Amino acid sequence: MPSTSVRPATTRRGLWGRHVRWSMAGLCSLSFVVNYIDRTTLSVALPYMSADIHLTPTEQGLALSAFFATYALAQLPAGALIDKHGVRRVFGIGAFVWGAVTMLMSLVRGPILLIIGRLVLGVGESVGYPGCAKVVSKWFPKSERALANSVWDNGSRVGAVIALPLVTGIVALFDWRWAFVFTGGLALLWVVLWFFTYRDPDRHPKLTAEERALLVEGGARLGDEETGAGPKIRWRSLFRYRTVWSMMIGFFCLNYVLFFFITWFPSYLVQERGFDLLKLGIFGVIPGIVAIGGSLLGGYTSDLLLRRGWSLTKARKTCLVSGLLLSSVIGGAVLVESAAAALVLLSISYASLAFTGASIASLPADVAPTARQVSSLAGIQNFASNIAGVSGPLITGALVALGGGSYLVPLLVSGAVAIAGAVVYGVGLREVAPLPLPTQ
Repeated sequence: MPSTSVRPATTRRGLWGRHVRWSMAGLCSLSFVVNYIDRTTLSVALPYMSADIHLTPTEQGLALSAFFATYALAQLPAGALIDKHGVRRVFGIGAFVWGAVTMLMSLVRGPILLIIGRLVLGVGESVGYPGCAKVVSKWFPKSERALANSVWDNGSRVGAVIALPLVTGIVALFDWRWAFVFTGGLALLWVVLWFFTYRDPDRHPKLTAEERALLVEGGARLGDEETGAGPKIRWRSLFRYRTVWSMMIGFFCLNYVLFFFITWFPSYLVQERGFDLLKLGIFGVIPGIVAIGGSLLGGYTSDLLLRRGWSLTKARKTCLVSGLLLSSVIGGAVLVESAAAALVLLSISYASLAFTGASIASLPADVAPTARQVSSLAGIQNFASNIAGVSGPLITGALVALGGGSYLVPLLVSGAVAIAGAVVYGVGLREVAPLPLPTQ
């Protein structure tokens, strides 16, 4: 039986020895940088692929949407598998799958294999969100949990920004096939780094006794799934809790608004505000950049309130409710005359969503009945959020079409959905605390 004790590394005084937990957060952030680069490679390379292998618009649409179908559904088993078999093993295997299949997409000659590849990519990348939530739950005390979650969550924004110049540069210098080889290779390099450097706290050789005491005393979820110790809870039992449904519906509402920025935002600037390509390239990135700061501020604020003596419930719910309420200013963007004013409101909205996201990512660790359910809960709430990721852009498109190209109704609806999400977190989420063990 493996030992779970840690050598008290009292002689280590370097930054690594004092702050191993933040290196773990950085490792997770890097995974999301690569994650988003890999999932975005097709979007950037698609115009060149289509000309080469003769893809119809319908086939292109199927290839793009196939990823989200399996990505959403696979959240549920991914979270459960991480809880059962450990984050190091399952996260590493999932990242290997998404890196390998990205590289293999360089070999496609037609739509069938491309669509299959995107389906498999969604399965592989599904380990990202529940995996990072699990790492933070193990490696951080409650008072640092939200900020740590904002660190890895911002990896997605950095990856989305890097993907465009990186992939277009590779395509211009070489070929679209080499873009898949290179970006998939990044994931495989991350897998090597992951297996060489990640260990759970009780098995990490560089964790000092001082830092471990900080985790234990601060409420880190240090339960060891692989020993099989502790009460076993059926996965489906988690759906009995009102708190879990509040987490699902609230995250659905946030992602409904968020996916406007991921999908329809450029079209809005061009069609509604008259931006040309140059203006779109210069000003279109502003909300995303502001959102990075919003995410870090959200994590810092939630943790600061907790350190100042606020209850976990009050600290988390304050950030959840206020962030979603402020994000509803997206509805005001269509009511102002100035394009600059609209861009300011949209930047505030996007940053407020990111502000909220840090506390949302902390909820699975905050409320899991035992450490063995953290990833399962993360997968459940991220599954619900990705239903919004699929349905939200479709609803927005339908409303734009019904309005004759106007974004008035779609953005007002988005603002209303944000307010609904704030109500769900404010009223439905009664307490942020470990859930009682269900009766079997």
